Amino acid sequence: MKQYKIGRYIVLAVIGFVIFAAGLILTRLSADLDGILKTFPYICVGIGSGIFGGNLGIAIKNKVALQNPQVAKQMEIEEKDERNRTISDKAKAKTYDLMIFVYAGILLAFALIQVDMYVVLALVAVYLFFIFSNVYYLAKYQKEM
Repeated sequence: MKQYKIGRYIVLAVIGFVIFAAGLILTRLSADLDGILKTFPYICVGIGSGIFGGNLGIAIKNKVALQNPQVAKQMEIEEKDERNRTISDKAKAKTYDLMIFVYAGILLAFALIQVDMYVVLALVAVYLFFIFSNVYYLAKYQKEM
């Protein structure tokens, strides 16, 4: 049976909360900054809330699994179930397909409203990274299967 640990996730959740709180405090204190420094507090809020929420959720799930062995066994069965894995893979594939079109639309909109060139080029680089990753994994799995 899988070992469920809580301590590491609680520590990471606390770190995430500290980053989140620091970002909120910096938004109030740094009203006169310009450029990239003006966005830094909001980046801290986003990253901090993501780290906090993700790790707190895992810690709660693991605590429930530790308290209820039957629930832990059921969760382990569901994680290893081939049907659930297939459903998850299919959902990820559909999400990727949707993301490509939405991302291309956002890229086009940014280009049409004449956002700074470095922003558009950064978005193009990320878009091409996704496309080339897709091509790489398609070729890799074609050889394996």
